[in-house]
Amino acid sequence: MRNLVERRSLLYQLVRRDFEQRYIGSAMGWIWGLIQPLVLLLSWTFVFQVCLDQHLPGIRNYPLHLFAGMLPWLLFSETAQRSATCLLEQANLITKTVFPAEIVPVSIFLSALVGHALALTLLVAAAAVILNQVSLFLIFLPVYVLAIGLMAVGLGWIVGSLHVFLRDTAQVWNVILTFWFWLTPIFITDNYYRKRAWTRFLLAANPMAYVVRGYRAMLIGPAPPSIVDLGVALAFGAVVFVAGGLFFRHMKRGFADVL
Repeated sequence: MRNLVERRSLLYQLVRRDFEQRYIGSAMGWIWGLIQPLVLLLSWTFVFQVCLDQHLPGIRNYPLHLFAGMLPWLLFSETAQRSATCLLEQANLITKTVFPAEIVPVSIFLSALVGHALALTLLVAAAAVILNQVSLFLIFLPVYVLAIGLMAVGLGWIVGSLHVFLRDTAQVWNVILTFWFWLTPIFITDNYYRKRAWTRFLLAANPMAYVVRGYRAMLIGPAPPSIVDLGVALAFGAVVFVAGGLFFRHMKRGFADVL
């Protein structure tokens, strides 16, 4: 935590460079960060509402329901996936300079957060136009983003440091994230997971399930997000963040020799 605070200017430069490199050489630049979620939303509207005529009880707009659930997962998974290989990609800095390697996964999360903010703006605008509502409970959004960041960075520290020594870690992590995605109630509602005892347990043990429910309540739901869900998500995030930081601090001693 001390390194993150003291090296905040370096962190800012890493975030800025990472975000700019995504669109380097592009004529439209950061606008692609808004076009991509817009295309995703329009395609889901066409497929699920026009072609499949998909409707679920109690859900006013199925594409917006999906989009609200996907946004926190996309932020989490992008950070977690890219963090797995980030230390190898920054090996020249880690081995040749006094470089605080722990800020790399943090910079990845903050860079992904910029694109996330653009997609959130699009969803709020769509909810205002289609559902004729903008929820006051969006004030809870920074807390949910904090919970996602704590989990994603903590896991990024663990997976990234393991990948330095075990180069199959990133591939195994991608497989885990694939299963994790389908255990999160994004395309499938919570009710389907509650039909069996073991799926109820998996749902209760999945921190992203609480975040997804909170996002939907804030963005498109008629009711406020659950304080219990918010507390559980923050508790999961805090535990993973502390455990990941301690694990990373122990493992980083051998980075220079292996990299």
